[in-house]
Amino acid sequence: MIEALLLALALAMDAFAVALTQGARFRPDARGALAIAITFGVFQGVMPLIGWGIGAFAMAHVAAVDHWIAFGLLTFLGVRMLGGHVGKEEASHRLTGRALLVAGVATSIDALAAGITLPTLDVAPLKAAALIGIVTFALSAAGVMLGRIAGDRWGTWAERAGGVILIALGCKILAEHTGWL
Repeated sequence: MIEALLLALALAMDAFAVALTQGARFRPDARGALAIAITFGVFQGVMPLIGWGIGAFAMAHVAAVDHWIAFGLLTFLGVRMLGGHVGKEEASHRLTGRALLVAGVATSIDALAAGITLPTLDVAPLKAAALIGIVTFALSAAGVMLGRIAGDRWGTWAERAGGVILIALGCKILAEHTGWL
């Protein structure tokens, strides 16, 4: 379950960074903060299940190299997060209505890809998805509130921390499945 929690924290960092910026730039009230948190939490919770479905089907055909696939996907996602690719477009606009839904999808694409790796983590997919959704909800709500106080400073840091966690998880899966750990 520790791996699922680390995955949840890492995946929530994109949403946290966007929520933080929203709080700093647009100062949404409690209702706006709740809308952002719910949207990001729901999308982040559902997308890994879609990815898991894809991964469960594919893993039956590639079981001998599943650890390399998980390592590659998580490392790719982690490197993208380290590069600061996520959040800039979503954070530049006030997130309401359709823009909020688009941001929910945009910040959860990585969760879809990470969901493909769930079969390699030996974690119940529904529990992992629920944990990812709950952690994302909580961090997004906190991000909006912190953004109102702290500004844009922490968004980049949060996204990079998430990238490092994803790369570390990929390395751990590879090490366990190849006997290096």
